[in-house]
Amino acid sequence: MEPRPSLVAFLQRYQDLATYQDSHINLIKDLLVYAESIESTLRAENTELAQRVHERNLDYEDATRSRRELQQRIHALETQLETSILTNEQIKNSNSYVVVLIDGDGLIFKPELIQQGLAGGKKAAYALRSAILGQCGPHGNEIGVLAQVYLNLAGLSKAMRRDGCLENESNLKDFTLGFTQAKATFDFVDVGHGKERADNKIKEMTKWHLRNHNCKQVILGISHDAGYAPFLDELFQEDSVQHQITILEGVPVVRELRAIGANILNLNSILFRSEKLVDRVSESASSESFGSPFTPVPATPVVEHNKPATPTIEMKPVMPAVPAISAVPAFPVTVPTPPVVRATATTSNSVASIDSIGSSEPQTPSSASAASTSTPAATTYAKAIKSATPPPPPPVIKLPAHTKAALQQQPSSRASHKTPNKPKPVPWNPGPRGLDPPLQVSQSALDNLKKRKDSNKLCNNHYLRGPCSKGDSCNFEHNYKPTKEELVAIAFLTRLNPCSGGQECDVDDCIYGHHCPSVINGACTHPYCKFDKEDHPPGTKIKAHHKGSHDR
Repeated sequence: MEPRPSLVAFLQRYQDLATYQDSHINLIKDLLVYAESIESTLRAENTELAQRVHERNLDYEDATRSRRELQQRIHALETQLETSILTNEQIKNSNSYVVVLIDGDGLIFKPELIQQGLAGGKKAAYALRSAILGQCGPHGNEIGVLAQVYLNLAGLSKAMRRDGCLENESNLKDFTLGFTQAKATFDFVDVGHGKERADNKIKEMTKWHLRNHNCKQVILGISHDAGYAPFLDELFQEDSVQHQITILEGVPVVRELRAIGANILNLNSILFRSEKLVDRVSESASSESFGSPFTPVPATPVVEHNKPATPTIEMKPVMPAVPAISAVPAFPVTVPTPPVVRATATTSNSVASIDSIGSSEPQTPSSASAASTSTPAATTYAKAIKSATPPPPPPVIKLPAHTKAALQQQPSSRASHKTPNKPKPVPWNPGPRGLDPPLQVSQSALDNLKKRKDSNKLCNNHYLRGPCSKGDSCNFEHNYKPTKEELVAIAFLTRLNPCSGGQECDVDDCIYGHHCPSVINGACTHPYCKFDKEDHPPGTKIKAHHKGSHDR
């Protein structure tokens, strides 16, 4: 029989059950506390999320409203921009014009027009306007033409009379009045005597018109003058300007301007002469002296068969080129006979010796010939100034002090005893500019300069005419300090390059040659002479010609 459990056992069992129930109750309490904490956390997060959703809704509504306002503003600005562009185009094209700026000392109207005086000036103005508008195509009726001719009236009258194409100076004055009176926008401007006065006006007016949006084309009558090349080269750095400038050709465009690549318009068939003015008075004197008769050249235009008779020009799309220029009347040709001046045995185109700087007294032929063989003394090099005294005797070239360089003074000597039965020969007279003063060059200094190559070469302009206008962009040396002998050698080498203006050059400080300096005993000794045949004395034996250009 099993023993009965004791009371202690029941008590133990009761304590175990109570412990179990307490743990169960504690578990439930802990679960309730945990659930309550989770609920409070979730409630806080839910409240925060709800607030954030509310804020995002407000932001969305604000963004929507702002976007609509921005769209409205954009639409208004687009409408305003279209209106502004249309208005701007209307303003730019409402008063469109073409301006013609002519250097009248080099681009010269036909003599037959000038001979007609007032009536000829009006015909020239109408013909010029018709020719320019003829290049504008269907837009010709909407475009105005401005024309301004800058010149030294007194100087041009004198030059034309010496050329023989002008009999009466009053005809030229009346011609300018007729040209000015024909159209309100056409003017002849007499700038008087002075270096580059017309050039400066043309350059400033060109820059002014290029800044004006109404100006569709600037036509420059400067084909004869290489001095405009640096100015145009600077302007052509802007692509928009390249199609806005045209060169009006009278005499053939010089190589420096042609190299720039500008449009060229030729109106020689109706308006301008294609030949430069020459001093036929001096030529007649030289011809008389050398025993050859002088035949005056008629002032009629030269027909160039290798060029089209119809001028063409490349302009902007608003001004398409039209190849035909018509309705220009043919003018009667009056050929004046130039005066002939007989030269005497003492007439010469002498060169002033270095000690004659600042003096107007010319050398005699004997002193000039002796000066070319004597040993010179130190002096300075700079500009060559033409004498204002008309031939005979021919003008005297003077060499004023400008650079701290040394040329050499050449003392004059008496000529040898003249042969009784043989007349004294008259020195060669190449033209108005005359002969450049001779230079006595040190061979060692010349060799030192010839050793320099490429960018190490000395800049001629910098050392002979003052600081180089190109500055640091110049490709040649500026910092070297040449000796007096080297400066003379620089001048000598520079003169081997012919001046583009030739005997018509009016640049006071021109450093280039106006006749061949390499002629010795009737022969040109330079193996590749750049000078033309007429730049040598008559009868000179020339080995070869090599057309070159100076770039410094």
